Amino acid sequence: MKVVILCGGMGTRLREETEFRPKPMVEIGEKPILWHIMKTFAHHGFKDFVLCLGYKGEMIKNYFLNYHRLSRDLTIELGTGNIQLHNQCDEDDWRVTLVDTGLQAMTGARVKRVEKYVDGDHFMLTYGDGVSDIDINRLVEFHQSRNTIGTVTAVSPPSRYGELGILGDRVVSFREKSNSFDSLISGGYFVFHREIFNYLSADNDCVLERQPLETLSQDGQLSVYMHQGFWQCMDTYRDYQYLNELWNQNRAQWRVWEA
Repeated sequence: MKVVILCGGMGTRLREETEFRPKPMVEIGEKPILWHIMKTFAHHGFKDFVLCLGYKGEMIKNYFLNYHRLSRDLTIELGTGNIQLHNQCDEDDWRVTLVDTGLQAMTGARVKRVEKYVDGDHFMLTYGDGVSDIDINRLVEFHQSRNTIGTVTAVSPPSRYGELGILGDRVVSFREKSNSFDSLISGGYFVFHREIFNYLSADNDCVLERQPLETLSQDGQLSVYMHQGFWQCMDTYRDYQYLNELWNQNRAQWRVWEA
């Protein structure tokens, strides 16, 4: 099953980093967040990726073109140009298809434009800026058991602020950064039957999260998988700092490949 990852947005709310590189290439530790996302899928056996490129997409292409050279020791013979790679490792035996889906295209248009690279009846889709300890195999099994065109993962975003319980003019309770599962949002981990392409347009202004998914839900064709574990997007500079703090303190719950 192919894994489609949206990597083309400009990441304007993370301008401190995205002025120089696309958001999927912003690093957690010494690796791009895109690498972390792909490691999660690969850990569960899904290693065939289709990346929807846009803003500064050439940086993502160059990263994978030089992937082994960047991650391994090497010897260069300047006279001949021969390159010898050392400490060989077949850990990341991924297949990566890199597709230029346009600079101005919205999410739905990007997905539609990679249709020809998606074979099989089902595929997965996620964004290139969110990490999670989600069990991908359970998500796929859930989707296949529901017989709907799409499945979206619901998560409860961690609160950044203390929550006040108020009665009249008095605070009766105070909860610091509650992780209540009362407020749900899309966590961006989808599974789709290829019929989803019929709901999409290649026009730049096709936004997956608007008419396509709204119509899918109205048709009763969008299931929801509840994930109660860790999930965090890198939407702002504060998110970037938080994820790096977790990684540096060995508290990165999405690091399932080393669990």
